[in-house]
Amino acid sequence: MINARLLFIENMSTAKEEIRKIGVDAVSIPWLSNKSLFITMKIENASTFAANIIKQEMLGKGGDVAVNRGVANFSTQTSDILIMGTYAQYNKLVYKLEMQPGCLKEIGEEIKRVLTGLDIGKPEYFECGKYKLPIGEKTYIMGILNVTPDSFYEGNRLTTEIDLLEKVEQMVSEGAMIIDVGSVSTRPGAEMISTKDELSRLIPAVKAIKRHFPEIPLSIDTFRSWVAVSVMEEVGPVIVNDISGGSIDSKMFETIGKMQVPYILTHIQGIPGNMQDNPWYRDVVHDVSAELSESVRRLTKLGVGDILIDPGFGFGKTMDHNYKLLNRLDSFKVFQLPLVVGLSRKSMVWQVLETSPEQALNGTTVLNTMALLGGADILRVHDVKPAAEVIRLFLQLKESL
Repeated sequence: MINARLLFIENMSTAKEEIRKIGVDAVSIPWLSNKSLFITMKIENASTFAANIIKQEMLGKGGDVAVNRGVANFSTQTSDILIMGTYAQYNKLVYKLEMQPGCLKEIGEEIKRVLTGLDIGKPEYFECGKYKLPIGEKTYIMGILNVTPDSFYEGNRLTTEIDLLEKVEQMVSEGAMIIDVGSVSTRPGAEMISTKDELSRLIPAVKAIKRHFPEIPLSIDTFRSWVAVSVMEEVGPVIVNDISGGSIDSKMFETIGKMQVPYILTHIQGIPGNMQDNPWYRDVVHDVSAELSESVRRLTKLGVGDILIDPGFGFGKTMDHNYKLLNRLDSFKVFQLPLVVGLSRKSMVWQVLETSPEQALNGTTVLNTMALLGGADILRVHDVKPAAEVIRLFLQLKESL
């Protein structure tokens, strides 16, 4: 029976796999895959001159371009550019643009950066000291441990070493693959403690975990570069989970580059514990993506090899912003970097359900499922077992495709 269906090809790896399944000659796969990957790319705030040139060049290569109506008669100074074409057509466009001076060359380099991500895909793994964690083979669960007396979720407040180790043992037995330890509360209205106090809580905790659970990689939740350095002097390499995205401590990016450890780059608007009441974005997905992109460039120039990105749910976003980000989470695949998602028991769950953080587990599980569908590689959670069950069901769903 004849059957027609649409294929949504996201990257070159998928394109090659679909062509291979047809049974074509192997030598034809690279040539055909360049034509089977159709890309729609948006270039923002380009000059009218650049928009005209790019439109002419892409049309000449068989693709298409949409620009502001004022570009044709130069009645507008700038325009966004929507480029539509195959991977092969884009490569031809980049070749021409890179030979031009000024803004055209810059646009060509930016297009090439995106195409490279689509070509090589996500890194095969990220590395933290002796731990080598493959990307794509599995979805990781990052268990949240708060060694603070004022965490927003009372069920995760740990104040003694016995409580801490029992919690870690439970998380590991239920499927946690990374333990994320934080000693500064970032809930709304939380008091900002000193670096000394942060270290006095954090170092004993990570040393105890490292001593009793040497097989588990650790992450530390801190926005202070000195804290990161001090912890690593005590226990060796750890993942640094910086919810400020380097915006609070100007030395953080440089420190990560020198220490050569994985860095979770989180988007934030405002200051932890004191977020703006009315955060504003022109387009929250666009703005968050643009700011993360700039930070990724800075980190890459400093030699940071293992970057993970987190859109920063709840950090300077309204309820509507949070759900728009979740609904369009697949937009962040363009980075071709591991994607961390932390939705666990946050206000975007319990406020909608008109309940509390303590009663937000079911809602968290629903949103974690949405995150997996959007491409999350790591779920950062308080409750490991429900997250592990979500992942098992999600993998079963994928295997049935």
